Amino acid sequence: MAVLRSLSHWGAFRAEVVDGELVSVSPFEHDPHPTPLIGVWPEMLTSPMRVERPVIRKGWLAGDGGARRGEDDFVAVPWDEALDIAAAEIRRVREEHGNQALFAGSYGWSSAGRVHHARTLIRRFYNTLGGFTDQTTNYSYGAAMAFLPRVVGVTNAIGSSVTSFATIRDHCDVMLALGGIPKKNWEVNSGGFGQHRYETFLNGVAGRTRIVNVSPYRGDVDPRFPCEWLPIRPNTDTALLLAIMQVLVSDGSHDQEFLDRYCSGAESLIAYLVGETDGEAKTPSWAEAITGIPAQEIAALARSLVGKRVLVTANWSLQRARHGEQPYWATVALAAMLGQIGLPGGGFAFGYGSSNGMGNPRYATPLYGLPTGENGTGFAIPCARVSDLLLNAGQSFRFDGKDYTYPKIELVHWAGGNPFHHHQDLNRLREAFRQPQTVIVNECYWTATARHADIVLPATTSLERNDIGGASRDPFILAMHKLVPPVGQSRDDYEIFAALAARLGAEEAFTEGRSADEWVRFAWAQISSNLSSRGIEPPSFEEFWETGYFEMPEPRENYVMFADFRDDPVANRLPTPSGRIELGSTRIREMTDGAQPGHPVWLDPEEWLGADLARTYPIHLLTPQPERRLHGQMDWSAHSREGKVREREVMRIHPEDAAMRGINDGDAVRLFNERGSCFAIASLDDGLTRGVALLPTGATYDPDGTGDRNSNPNVLTRDIGTSELGQGCAAQSCLVEVEKFAGELPPLRVNRPPVQHEGGDFKLVK
Repeated sequence: MAVLRSLSHWGAFRAEVVDGELVSVSPFEHDPHPTPLIGVWPEMLTSPMRVERPVIRKGWLAGDGGARRGEDDFVAVPWDEALDIAAAEIRRVREEHGNQALFAGSYGWSSAGRVHHARTLIRRFYNTLGGFTDQTTNYSYGAAMAFLPRVVGVTNAIGSSVTSFATIRDHCDVMLALGGIPKKNWEVNSGGFGQHRYETFLNGVAGRTRIVNVSPYRGDVDPRFPCEWLPIRPNTDTALLLAIMQVLVSDGSHDQEFLDRYCSGAESLIAYLVGETDGEAKTPSWAEAITGIPAQEIAALARSLVGKRVLVTANWSLQRARHGEQPYWATVALAAMLGQIGLPGGGFAFGYGSSNGMGNPRYATPLYGLPTGENGTGFAIPCARVSDLLLNAGQSFRFDGKDYTYPKIELVHWAGGNPFHHHQDLNRLREAFRQPQTVIVNECYWTATARHADIVLPATTSLERNDIGGASRDPFILAMHKLVPPVGQSRDDYEIFAALAARLGAEEAFTEGRSADEWVRFAWAQISSNLSSRGIEPPSFEEFWETGYFEMPEPRENYVMFADFRDDPVANRLPTPSGRIELGSTRIREMTDGAQPGHPVWLDPEEWLGADLARTYPIHLLTPQPERRLHGQMDWSAHSREGKVREREVMRIHPEDAAMRGINDGDAVRLFNERGSCFAIASLDDGLTRGVALLPTGATYDPDGTGDRNSNPNVLTRDIGTSELGQGCAAQSCLVEVEKFAGELPPLRVNRPPVQHEGGDFKLVK
């Protein structure tokens, strides 16, 4: 028996291995509040849903042009044949159509380790070939990534370097938490981590600080911790923030001195607030009609903030909506109006309720991944515009103030992600995935993306290879020991790309003469050099590997975002046109041809409870992250299934909304709109704003016509950018109707692998 260590996006763990078999896992000894999610590994490592051998779609071999992607059988082939065919397709597309016709997609969530990080590897591989069509920004906070630098000059306010929770604990009087601080989101973190700190965070903060949960869902703050709930209609946070600022301005209690010294364009925002711009003051009464919050409560909240140390926070989900840039801009503006930016426990931040480690001390834990090299095409689409790319070849689009044209994509290669979880309007994505000539997927499991591929190359999980993992906000750098041999015929992504590179004349450029394990040692050397330059003595690789982790020392100071700027705004000017916080921006107005007026503004999100469409589809559907898995990963595990009812996800709905539809607790329901439909099981919850339903993402997509037999809400969400400026996903702007479903729920087909034939009977006729 051996006890080894590994890591996943939901935390580090120790593993008991007997005769090459993973027998059990136990929490990392330094994790104060480990998650039960780590327990899925012994089951899922050898799940029947693993992709165990290379396969090629039967219809692609017959030259069907992609018409049956997602509903076809596969043919098993030897590795060499699969790699030869994949490499030949990549070569053909490059020669016939150019490198921009290659789209290499990834979202990285399959790979906790840094050396085997799939998104890095696929970019490195295609860049050694001269480049490809890439993706920029992300689904999590893509609109903010593009937009916030225009306002505050930096992106670290989204979560990488937010004010530490110790300063909140010691100094913050009021934490205005837009979107709450949901516990489930603290179960996970990109890159893996050693410590879950949700309990630590709220135990420290809730005792002293008044927490106001501004959310359609009361459960967005764990009920064990005292807080106030301010129920709000989804997508209306901007209106609330504007009304709070209007009260401050009308009362003369805003911090004009701070605005004059640290901000630019505040006068244009104030003119809008008081009604000089459009003739309508943004009063609490005005906001009540939009938000559903009584005017007197808005006014009382505004006045209760005066003279207090206030931290205004917003979850990432707020900007995953139409015009999602606006609530973030308004959050910055309110913090500026209160004069709190740069003060301990005050100001603004984004992401405290979105991922583990937010508010941790500023460890800046050094990690190392392989260099990706330079993309010879120089072209990338916003991450959430995948369907537009594949469906709209030759059409122009606007992003971050510039005009671009979608190229014609002939080959898609995906590794380390599942867009049929992340993306919106899955019927549209399914049509999009049928457009290219060839789709290649490196995948561990039979996800919906693998089922929509032509060539599926079986990849290892992070437990079947050596690596180093961790996150910049976590104190631990963690050894990831290879626990078991690769399952079936699966290979590491590194090995797959190295083999393809060899066939395309780029092996040396890709590998630099190193094996994957040699890259792991090289990575530790780079990490050690970084630590040494900071006066931290690192152990040898052998000592690190034997111990299984390295713990960073605690920083001496508690970090306060923008403290240096507040101390001296001239010496520490921001990288914005004015050098200050841009509450008004002529540049943003010009970039959007006036669609964004140049200051925070209320813009109708089109699909919300105040829209005309709400007469037809009167339920606003929110699609939060699930509690029992990460995105769609491990959906087939026993832990995930225990949270379902009759194999379907649980949808929360207000009892009065349910009664109007004859729905009782535990009833099967059908959710639908003009884009599609899916099924769920109703759970009545009076901790919801009326007219709102919650259905978590991540159920495996099981298409049946325009409907989903399963509970994937992205068959319902709208595939449109937040705006032409940010082009983030707008999943949280979605109206549906819900009806009781009296028949038998259709049997699921995605809880077993697709049909796979032996290769002898099928020949390539392309």
